[in-house]
Amino acid sequence: MRASPLENAFLLEIDRLSVVYELKCVPSRAIENISFALRRGEAVALVGESGSGKTTTAMAITGLLSPNASICAGEIRYRGVRLPVESDAAMRPHRWRETSVVFQGAMNALNPVQRIVKQIAEPCMLRLGLPRKDAISRAKELLELVGIPPNRGAAYPHELSGGMRQRVMIAMALACHPSVIIGDEPTTALDVITQAQILRLLGELRKKLNLALILITHDLSVVAESCDRVMIMYAGRIVEEGNVPEVFAKPKHPYTQLLVESIPNPANGKRMIRPIPGDPPNLLNRPSGCAFHPRCPSAIEICAVEVPELDKCGQGRVACHLHDSSKH
Repeated sequence: MRASPLENAFLLEIDRLSVVYELKCVPSRAIENISFALRRGEAVALVGESGSGKTTTAMAITGLLSPNASICAGEIRYRGVRLPVESDAAMRPHRWRETSVVFQGAMNALNPVQRIVKQIAEPCMLRLGLPRKDAISRAKELLELVGIPPNRGAAYPHELSGGMRQRVMIAMALACHPSVIIGDEPTTALDVITQAQILRLLGELRKKLNLALILITHDLSVVAESCDRVMIMYAGRIVEEGNVPEVFAKPKHPYTQLLVESIPNPANGKRMIRPIPGDPPNLLNRPSGCAFHPRCPSAIEICAVEVPELDKCGQGRVACHLHDSSKH
């Protein structure tokens, strides 16, 4: 049966997005020409080392960039309508309702002197216009949804474990029925068992509520069972995009290959773990050509001169001269 145009429509579109930071009066382009789209119910991961532009992309989508950052090109559309991400005031009605964020530092994001049930209820009152009593009831329902007994809503953040605080952040992100959830490294500060529990919870909620999820992480292994597609970022650009099984089985960009090889594989104890040589580039002094070429074991002459385009390759996209037949 053919899908209707509405079923094929994208929920969120990021179109040629670029963001510049002013650092010591010197402009530095943190992300450049980022484009991808998200359908309802789909989970996409942004993966890369620190400084690759993952969080900047997320903050640009929600209009939460720091004062020294600005969008210098591109746009973001929700259900085909452009979001006013350049203006904090204009974006306020859209936050919590269309998109919301699960931040990585729950202890920093939560108010330490306010009970958690009140913190979850607050966006319900401000964005949904619920009376206080109804907002509190909604908050208790959300706590139960994320696996926290409603009576724990009377606790302060410091009285909860790290995993429970992260569940509170997820409950708060769901407060106003958003269609898109952005998880900004939501498991970074947690132990391995709690990480698995939080990722499982996000997956269950995504399916139950038909949410679209953007998961930001520096660890490629966490996306294996929780995402449909993965985008590999390096130095502010997407260098590879594809379905998760394909990228894991046949990574095309040398950076992606090294990321995959840096993951321990219990099923193959003889496989050597290869570290990625060198350091991520300084964006104030970005390398010429492909930004990865100083660290790339497969670099050829053109890599130091020309920036590769992100072009279709197989079922995905890759930005690498090694996969550009016109250059050979």
